[in-house]
Amino acid sequence: MDAGAVGIGLRAQHYAELLERRPALAFVEVHSENYFGAGGAALAWLERTRAIYPLSLHGVGLSLGSCDPLDTGHLERLRGLVQRFEPAFVSEHLSWSSVGGRHANDLLPLPLDEEAIRHVAGRIGQAQEFLGRELLVENVSAYVRLGESAMPEWEFVSEVARRSGCRLLLDVNNIWVNAANHGFDPDHYLEAIAPELVAEIHLAGFERTQDLLVDTHGAPVAEEVWGLYARAIARFGARPTLIEWDTDLPALDVLLAEAARAGAVAA
Repeated sequence: MDAGAVGIGLRAQHYAELLERRPALAFVEVHSENYFGAGGAALAWLERTRAIYPLSLHGVGLSLGSCDPLDTGHLERLRGLVQRFEPAFVSEHLSWSSVGGRHANDLLPLPLDEEAIRHVAGRIGQAQEFLGRELLVENVSAYVRLGESAMPEWEFVSEVARRSGCRLLLDVNNIWVNAANHGFDPDHYLEAIAPELVAEIHLAGFERTQDLLVDTHGAPVAEEVWGLYARAIARFGARPTLIEWDTDLPALDVLLAEAARAGAVAA
């Protein structure tokens, strides 16, 4: 995939219109778990879309940071999807969402320490071996810190990638949200990430509450985040970039306009 490629998330609301209009997108991205079934309309739409656009699979349920054993059933379904659709990227989150077999509907942060690095890097390595390909891991928005942090987030994220052999899906909006909520300089985060670790970038919208920023994926990319994205491109060079919008979905043209703006920045 070209370095300056820009795509959007593929959502059911836009299936038919996207195939009818065939806008000039470099790729589309879907949540892997939504296509784990053996058949049905969603998979049929994905087959038709994949015939036109390159695909990225973005997981939300593998719970890489959990202390539970890795879910081999989940990995088997993901591997089947990878083999069937041959995506350009397969990604997951640097987080945990399950304990004792019980799943939370959230992407929860990890402690920023050496023990967590060893734990999650080992599990990413297992997942990559099972899938037979590289995994991208995404930095997540975090509203609390678990215990005393032994290192800054950017050092934790970088070290996990280096030790596991994966690369990063760098979510620029999440960097901005965490910087605002936890009081660090987002540009320092960018400066600390080695360019060779970054394979893909996500852009999304946040909402502001009285006390903090919330990563909702339900609004346009904020002007502050566009500025940080421009500085990320200056730091890393152009990278495949996705516009993420998961709730309160707008018209397709709104997503295409956001994608066009990202493409202009990357160029």
